[in-house]
Amino acid sequence: MSSNMNDRAYQLWDERRGKIQSKKGGWIIGKGVFNHGYSMMDDLVGKVSYMQVMVLNATGRLPERAVADWFDAIHICLSWPDPRIWCNQIGALGGTARTSVVAATSAGVLAADAKAYGIKPLIQGVNFIQTALLDFKRGTSVDEIIRNECAKHRGKPNIMGYARPLAKGDERIIAMWRVQKALGLPIGEHLQLAEQIEQSLLKNFDESMNINGYMTAFLSDLGYTADEVYRIFAVLVTSGVTACYVDTRDKAPDTFLPLRCADIEYTGKLARPVP
Repeated sequence: MSSNMNDRAYQLWDERRGKIQSKKGGWIIGKGVFNHGYSMMDDLVGKVSYMQVMVLNATGRLPERAVADWFDAIHICLSWPDPRIWCNQIGALGGTARTSVVAATSAGVLAADAKAYGIKPLIQGVNFIQTALLDFKRGTSVDEIIRNECAKHRGKPNIMGYARPLAKGDERIIAMWRVQKALGLPIGEHLQLAEQIEQSLLKNFDESMNINGYMTAFLSDLGYTADEVYRIFAVLVTSGVTACYVDTRDKAPDTFLPLRCADIEYTGKLARPVP
């Protein structure tokens, strides 16, 4: 590292030494608590929903109530009290082991921060549909967009936001379409394109859109970036994990998925004597 770079780093640290600075907000004693320019007690408490404040804290923008109600509904759609789901299983194991609800739920949330399943695929979903729309506007056909994506996966339609490993279709999309219509939220150009992609995939591969495809297209139409979507849904699975913790916590300890040694397939070295 050059001397100039060192000097700049030291100057930056010295400017912040002993100080905590925030552009987001804080408590000013005698004046109030502020959040992104809003007085929390005067402008937010009792006047907006918790989901509105959660999105405000994740993005710096306060959504209208209808959009926040959509966020509320999608959080319900994506966190079920089913202990077979990998992140919920961690909550259930925490309950049976008698750990705290905070530890179990936090561990489940961390497990959902995964690339294959969970929260991080939302980043890929937003990037796909936003790039696809740009290509579409440049003249690339829907079928060509799909062919280009399939080429990345040896010809298979492994497109983020489409297909589902264990079932055909996605009942969550049906529920969210109903919510979107009831809230009077429009269908934008990303979501229109997502539907066209789905129709082509149904025709050629018998695969349809999944909830990732729907929600990332809808949120792209609202102007959210991939990073913002990731932040908004950081604790998406919390309620389902907690429910599974409570379920096993209320039962006899160590009774969730017990195993015998014979249940484990050992593929290591054969038994050998200790010298």
